[in-house]
Amino acid sequence: MIDAELRRARGALGVSFFVQGAVFALLVTRIPAIQDQYGIGDAALPVFLAAVPILAGVGSVAAEHLVKRVPPSAVLRWVQPLVCLALVGVGVGDDVWHVAVALAAFGLTVGALDASMNMLGVSLQRAYGRSIMLGFHAAYSLGGIAGASLAWAGAHWDISLAVLYGSVVAVLAPVALYMSRYYVDARREEEAGKADALPAGPRAYRALLPLCMVMAFAYIGDATVSNWSAKYLEDVLHSSEELATVPYNIYMVTTLIGRAVGDRGVARWGGAAVVRAGSVLAAAGFAVVAVAPGAWAGMAGFTLLGFGLCVIVPQTFAAAGRLFPGAASDTAIARLNIFNYVGFLVGAPLVGAIGEAWSYRGAMLVPMALVLATLLYARSYGTAPARYGGGHDRARAADVG
Repeated sequence: MIDAELRRARGALGVSFFVQGAVFALLVTRIPAIQDQYGIGDAALPVFLAAVPILAGVGSVAAEHLVKRVPPSAVLRWVQPLVCLALVGVGVGDDVWHVAVALAAFGLTVGALDASMNMLGVSLQRAYGRSIMLGFHAAYSLGGIAGASLAWAGAHWDISLAVLYGSVVAVLAPVALYMSRYYVDARREEEAGKADALPAGPRAYRALLPLCMVMAFAYIGDATVSNWSAKYLEDVLHSSEELATVPYNIYMVTTLIGRAVGDRGVARWGGAAVVRAGSVLAAAGFAVVAVAPGAWAGMAGFTLLGFGLCVIVPQTFAAAGRLFPGAASDTAIARLNIFNYVGFLVGAPLVGAIGEAWSYRGAMLVPMALVLATLLYARSYGTAPARYGGGHDRARAADVG
């Protein structure tokens, strides 16, 4: 049986994922308002947007070294309020240098946050002895829906960014900080392997590289949806402006649903089978979008995309934890997390460049091919029975971290 301490830790970490989903959505969905507040032109905007994931990669690397000295729970406990404060900083300034500093702080801290959050999730999953990572990422999706809804309300009622961000953070940051008292690093069986470390040099990435590629491919697909779904529906499929806002909302909802039930699929069929199914479903979604004759068919494609892509990222983090047991797990997850930001950096400009040079329908085939390439790396997710040693593992569960 799972003890009360682990159950509380799981709930607390779920709150952390929820808060991060809400905070990130509040930032990215109000980019036009941020532009207006600081007078940032369309030409300069990509520089600001690219700086965030680049600095987040730096923050992830910093987290890799920091957790060698303090546990991931301590990193997450203090870095999450800093991310929240950085969001407030984006809303309260009036000069361009103000938002530049705030976005830089957001990028650096969010990288450490993402890394430490997933480190805790993987170690807690190992203590549970069954797949629970998808549930944490479902909480992130739910937070994203809540944050996007609050952003819509702020835009609808013309609430300033300072008031919107300040009021939300005044609620979320104390809740996250309070719940952090229940974090558990869940390293009971890992202490014996503390001397283990991820090998230095090329050997360090030999086993991790397939998962890094999958992570980048998944986020290229995600960035395609978040950056191009509205434009694609309006310009290519000739929908109304209102209808063009629907695909991303559908994508977020289907992501939430898929992650909410995905852990059961992993328990029954294993991580590799779930990732294979998700990859095929996501590729089918991109194919439907590429050939869609109209807006409703396009939305059906984005619906398939949500159900397909949602399982890949959580299972990729879980697989890294399985491949690198003990203390090496944290290092592997921090390095893997960098490719989250690589996918974001590559995805939007890649699709835009192909769309301008050829066609946006053709551009959708590129993330489709990349997601299908995930099938080549499915062996990295493993299908062997779990060996967590906790005595509470289900007989049919897959070894996913």
